[in-house]
Parts: sequence; C-alpha cells; structure tokens
Amino acid sequence: MGDSAITDRYTGDDYLSHNPDWHVPDSAWKADQILRGLGSWRPRTVCEVGCGAGEVLVQLRERIDADRLVGYDIAAAAIELARARAADDLEFRLEDAALSAERFDLMLLIDVIEHVENPIGFLRALRPKAQRTVLHVPLDLSAQSVLRPQRLMTSRRLVGHLHYFTRETALATVRDAGYRVLSSSFTAVTLDRPVQSRKARLARMPRASLPRPLAARLLGGFSLLIVAENGAGAPAPS
Repeated sequence: MGDSAITDRYTGDDYLSHNPDWHVPDSAWKADQILRGLGSWRPRTVCEVGCGAGEVLVQLRERIDADRLVGYDIAAAAIELARARAADDLEFRLEDAALSAERFDLMLLIDVIEHVENPIGFLRALRPKAQRTVLHVPLDLSAQSVLRPQRLMTSRRLVGHLHYFTRETALATVRDAGYRVLSSSFTAVTLDRPVQSRKARLARMPRASLPRPLAARLLGGFSLLIVAENGAGAPAPS
C-alpha cells in the first residue's frame, strides 16, 4: 500500500480510534448505490478491496444471488470485525488483494483510493482481478473546501484522506490506470437518506436546491460512483 507510516495508520490503532464503527452505518446505503450503478447486471462472484468491517458485502449478499463474496483488508482490527459477519459464501482475508491470484466478476473499491499513497499504481495492480469494478470516491475538493482548507486537513487527520478529488480528477485517475469508464454518478448520503432533525434538513437545503454537479463543485459533500471495465486479462462476467 506504500509508505510504512501511511500503512501503519490502518494496521495500528490510529484509524480505529477515530473510526470505531469502521463506517458500518452507511453500508446499506452504499450497497444500494452499487446496485443502482450496475443496472440489470448481477455478478456471481464479488470481492471488496479495503472491506473494513465487511458490512457492505453483507448488505450486497442480502440483495443479490452471488455464489461467492470475499473481502480483503490489510487492517487486522477491521478483519476481526468483519469475520464476525462471515458465512459459508462470505469470507474475509487479512491480505493484500493484489497478491492474491483469485479472480472475480466484480471488484469493489468503496472509499479506498483517496487513502493510498499511489492511487494509479494501486488501481493498475488490481486491474486483472475482475472484469468490472465499482469505485466510490469522495469528492473532497470544492470551492468551499478550498476557501476553508482546514476541512481538508481535518479529513486527512481523522479519516486518512491523502488525495482530494473532483469528478474530473477521479475519472482521470481511473482511466490513467487503464480502466474503461462505463458510467459515473453523484451520490450524497446526506441527500439520499431521510433525515429526522430540523437542523439536518436545513443544513442540506443548499445542496438539495442545486443540480448535483454544481452543488458538488461549489459546496462539496458528494461522492462519485464509478463503474468501469478492467480490460484484458480478466474473466468475462457469467
């Protein structure tokens, strides 16, 4: 994954101390976004690289009729959480996915590439692993985040974001790694899920009132869901 100090953030206690639930509460919403991005196509085998606590795969397993699902992560604390969710057809491995020879119909990279030292090299090494990949990439760069740079530094400190993407740079990174982009769409958990409090409803009004591309560029708070083909060397989806 790169420099040992960066890797140690995940293999040690630092990331877990700031994110004790490993983002489990958003997993059902993320699974729904993945399936929306895939349209009518359904994979028989799925892997997730950087699976964390494994709940995204659990939620996908409940939504599709897959034969096999495998989660990879380099963080022992995450895999310990994930293995409590394992099943006969759902396995979690403390392993660098790029070193595994197993191939899949679909690979998931959900909120991952912003954490790695060299995103293009990371994506290129994983490209043979599946025929298709779904990426979910936070779009941290916006007019507001540039004017309030402390937000970016807080994101770097608490959740380990090393790279800050716009829609254009996220797509360019995926293409530069040799993938063919099939589709992309904006997501925003704060807009897509119901909110209960009046304060939360008021806070999301500016983003909800604008077209998503413009709101992402000006205000931030969005991610990009990318569906890509991985090119030669991987099996065709069954």
